[in-house]
Amino acid sequence: MNEFAFLIHPLTLEDVARKFGFARYLPPPFISRVLTKLPPLLVSEIRGVESAYGNTKGSFVAVMLTARQMVELPLSFVLNRIIEAGKKAEKLGARILGLGAFTSVVGDAGITIAQNLNLAVTTGNSLTAATAIAGTRQAAQALGIELKKAQVAIIGATGSIGTAVSHILANDVHHLALVARNEARLEAAAQRIRSEYGETVSVDCLTNVSKAVRQADIILATSSAAEVLIQPEHLKPGAIVCDIARPRDTSKRVAREREDVLVFDGGILEVPGKVDFGLNYGFPPRMTYACMAETMILALERRFENFSLGREYQPEKIMEIYQLALKHGFRVAALRFDERIIEPEQYQSIRDKMHKQEFP
Repeated sequence: MNEFAFLIHPLTLEDVARKFGFARYLPPPFISRVLTKLPPLLVSEIRGVESAYGNTKGSFVAVMLTARQMVELPLSFVLNRIIEAGKKAEKLGARILGLGAFTSVVGDAGITIAQNLNLAVTTGNSLTAATAIAGTRQAAQALGIELKKAQVAIIGATGSIGTAVSHILANDVHHLALVARNEARLEAAAQRIRSEYGETVSVDCLTNVSKAVRQADIILATSSAAEVLIQPEHLKPGAIVCDIARPRDTSKRVAREREDVLVFDGGILEVPGKVDFGLNYGFPPRMTYACMAETMILALERRFENFSLGREYQPEKIMEIYQLALKHGFRVAALRFDERIIEPEQYQSIRDKMHKQEFP
């Protein structure tokens, strides 16, 4: 019997076409309408998750809505579809449910979903935040960037992950730019950081993504925009972009056209044991997103309880889940972007170029 389940969904209609080849011959509006009628699907079984302290197994369950549909369709409809998928996970025997991609973003970030299910729920955002910070520090060290002297921008700063990484980095940097669309929520987020850290950090609020990115040495992209926000021309030489958003906030053109910047997918971990996901989602063997890893870790710990829910900053949970990840042998994966690992020579190449070029 499965102990955990993890919800996934197609990010775009292109994902649907890759899974169901016939869909590429159908009009996109027709596919979108069909998706709204489909029930949740059992995609695959997950086996072989083992650590020195135990083992667990689970399954992928799909909510058949794209990221854009989850943003644009009525909230009540989307939440009901996610809850239906959670009930399917219950029938499969799961005792804890992880919310992947936009299923963790809609509404109140998992709270309503948890209230309507008879199993524990987590968004995985605590471990995602911890892993993104670890990857960002690794990237800064590789390029010789000192965090205290860096201008750092957080895209999607009022969301759950954006709030967490903002607070963590406020302890490391002097200059922090918070970026989001809602000015009232943005100012409230900034005020909480100013209250906690005082004059040790300068906090700016911006609603213009390109302006914030142009000024930044380090960018953490955590939005739920469901569209590209960061283009190659936005970035200064030597910039670091940790993209946690799914779909990505960063254009794939950045990696192709800007050899003087470092962009990587944040929140990726190596799983202990000989895990078999039963599904190819673009990673090498044993690699997964931190949000899913959090679900696995809680199952390994037999902690069948709600964990990362809502958008409040919970530092104790971030620290706890990161320590549990290390305990069970989960490790931050080598930095990669768009299914390609970033090789050591690329870091040196970026260091060489970052001091020779003017802002494009």
